[in-house]
This record gives sequence, C-alpha cells and structure tokens, in this order.
Amino acid sequence: MWGGRFAEGPSAVMREINASIPFDKQLWREDIRASKAHVAMLGAQGIVSKDDAETIRDGLDRIAQEYERDGVPEDWDLEDIHMTVESRLTELIGPVAGRLHTARSRNDQVATDFRLWTRAANLRSIAALRRLRMALVERADEHADAIMPGFTHLQTAQPVTLGHHLMAYHEMFARDETRFAAANERLDECPLGSAALAGTGFPIDREATARALDFTAPTRNSLDAVSDRDFALDYLMAASTTAIHLSRLAEEMIIWASQPFGFAKLPDSLSTGSSIMPQKRNPDAAELVRGHAGRIIGAMNALAITMKGLPLAYSKDMQDDKPPVFEAAGLHDLSLAAMAGMVGETTFVTDRMRAAAQAGHATATDLADWLVREADVPFREAHHIVGEAVKLADVKACSLEELPLSDLRKIDERIDERVFDALSIEASVASRRSYGGTAPDQVRQRIAEAREALSDIAPTASRDT
Repeated sequence: MWGGRFAEGPSAVMREINASIPFDKQLWREDIRASKAHVAMLGAQGIVSKDDAETIRDGLDRIAQEYERDGVPEDWDLEDIHMTVESRLTELIGPVAGRLHTARSRNDQVATDFRLWTRAANLRSIAALRRLRMALVERADEHADAIMPGFTHLQTAQPVTLGHHLMAYHEMFARDETRFAAANERLDECPLGSAALAGTGFPIDREATARALDFTAPTRNSLDAVSDRDFALDYLMAASTTAIHLSRLAEEMIIWASQPFGFAKLPDSLSTGSSIMPQKRNPDAAELVRGHAGRIIGAMNALAITMKGLPLAYSKDMQDDKPPVFEAAGLHDLSLAAMAGMVGETTFVTDRMRAAAQAGHATATDLADWLVREADVPFREAHHIVGEAVKLADVKACSLEELPLSDLRKIDERIDERVFDALSIEASVASRRSYGGTAPDQVRQRIAEAREALSDIAPTASRDT
C-alpha cells in the first residue's frame, strides 16, 4: 500500500502503532455500504465502466457475506478496514478492484464510514431512551399517590410522591433524547467526494452519493469534511450527559435498596450475592451503571483533547478518534438497557417511604405557608415561628402535627385549630398543585402528557443497513 515512495516497509514498531484494524473493523458494514454508493456513482458518471462498477459491487456483496459469516480478518500489514476490504476485493475480482478508489481518499472514506456508524449509535440511544422513559412513566403512574420524603442535601425536606420523583428522571431522559436527535441533524451531511482534503478533478456527483447514503446533502467544504469529528464529540457529549443522569438514578436505587432506607428491592436479575456473606444482596448492576458514567465522560475528554490542537486537515492523531467512541457506545447502550430493566422490575416499598416522610418534620414549610396564607404573617417571621415549633417537637420527640394546639399557641397565638388541616403529609402533598408540582393530580397530568408525547413519536428505526 505504501507504493513506490518508500524503499522499505514499516518497522515492527511502526506496523503496530500504525494499524487500526483491531478496532476500526467495526466499521466494515459502513465501509462496504459507502463503497457501493461510491462505485455506483462512478459508473453512473462514466468514470468507470458500468461493467466494472457491477463487478466491484458484486465483489463487495461477497465480502459482506464473508464478514457476516466469519468476521473480519486482522492483517496488520493492511493497516485498516479500508485496505482490508480493498485487498480482499482484489483477491476476488482482480485488478479491476483498483478502480474503486478513484476520486476518493481514505480521509473522506473514514469520515463517511464514521458518520454512518455514529448516526446509527445516535438512533440506538434514542430508541433505548424511549424505552426507559416508558418504563418511568408506567411506574410513576402506578405510584402517583405514594408519598415519600423529598430531600435536599440528602436531608428530609418536604413530602413528595414517588410518581413525581420518577417523572423527574423522565424529564432528564426526555432532554437527553433531544440531544441525540440534534446530533444527528448536525451530522446529516456526506463527506464522500471530499477526497484527501481538496476535492477531486473527476466529474463526480456528490449529491447522488449523499442520497444513496441517506444524507440530506454533501458537505460544503472538503477541508472541514475530512477533518471534522464534531459529530463524534456531539455523540460523546450527549452520551456523557445521559450517563450522568443514569448515574444519579443508579445512586438513588443503591441508597434506596440499602437496609437503613429500605425503600426498594432491586430485581434478582440485576443483583448479586456475596462470596462470603450469604445475607448480602448487592446492587451490582446499579453500581456498574454509576461506574460506567466515569468511563463515558473519560471517552469524551479523550477525544476532545485529541482534537483540540490539530491543524487542518487530516492528522494521524485522528486514528484515535474511534476507540473512545466505540467504548463509550458499548457502555452507554448497556447502561440504558440495565436501567430500563431496573426501573421496570424494582419493587418499591411504599409503606417504608411513607413512614420516612412522616419523620424529619417534612411539613414544616406547610406550617410556614399556613401562617402566611391564613394569619397574614410575613414569610421570614413565619420561618422563625416554625423553627421554634420544630425545636419544641424535637424536645417532645413528636411530629409537628402531634404538637397540642396549646403548645403551638404559646409560640404564636395567631395559630388556631385550622392549622392541623395543613400539617399532615397527605395535605402537604395535595396542596402542591402548582404546575409541575408533586400533587397527585399534577403528577397524573404530566404522566398523561408524557404518554401522549411518546405515542406521537414514530418508532425509531436506523436508516443504516
């Protein structure tokens, strides 16, 4: 492949550092698809004969069958998937195979293959996020009335419903879905035909190859086209944000499944035991989802740092663009699948959640709100009054609603018996009826909206075959 420019082949070290076939063989389907689109265009434009174009196409189909059946062979002397395919094509059809590379370079070839692969990865993420969102909506509907403590600083703050809590994650993952969709919109241009960096003098039809590969248009600048990896960074950034959200949900599942909380029992299928302690039920799947987030974010950092100082156009550093994306995609797909299963199959111990919501004076804010609303007390003064009431309840080891009215009136005589209508956790939750609040009727409205939004979205199917 190095041709007549070099007197000697690569040294052993150069051979090993230069070869990318161990990882870029994942692109074989995209490489063959793009090659078939390219040779069809060459034939249509008369750049190669129609007979040669048909012979090349048939040879590529035979290679695809072989790779599907037997896998891709790794010959490091051939360096990458592009030369591996071309070498096998030459073995199958002879010298006519050399016409395939007319009017293209490995630079625009890999940029096209990698875009096709990344587009499919974005679509997989969208489909997986939709399944996770559906699971969250189903469980939220099931527990729209179930009361649990809401936390700030992991301290009991106000009572909320489990349905409201689960729908908070639905909102996160709905935003994540839009990030992958936007990433696909931005990558929807075809680099094929940009050649090495300057375009080509052959009369190619770039619009034809773009259409054949389901891109809306060819890229507008050949220099940018072969050196751009924004589409890969877009994918990794979207995956990193999703991984952060998955990690937060995993962390809560881990906490909730611990004995001190006891809010949830994770499914057997996503838990493990201990080699020494027979009583243990470890949330390993959730912990691995949490751990994978670090690796996905690390992959994004790795590619960003690789790209940050590269001049135009292509540099060999960019060979290292694919391993972090491939690794992140595998972890991301697995994490989404694991979390969808966890959400769908976890048993929530709602009695334990409700009991925890009773503790910690979770309705203190409701007492303050009552003073503002019913006794016309400025909120800051009400805040101070409620602080005194909480202190007294701690002394008496009771909840706020268990304090006698006489004790409350000693703190502030404007308090009357109506206050007890506001101090139960049920009343607290029911009162939070502002749009987006935790009141069960509000939660059900958001669930209905989410169901409608999900039903309005056509099933996502990859355009890549």
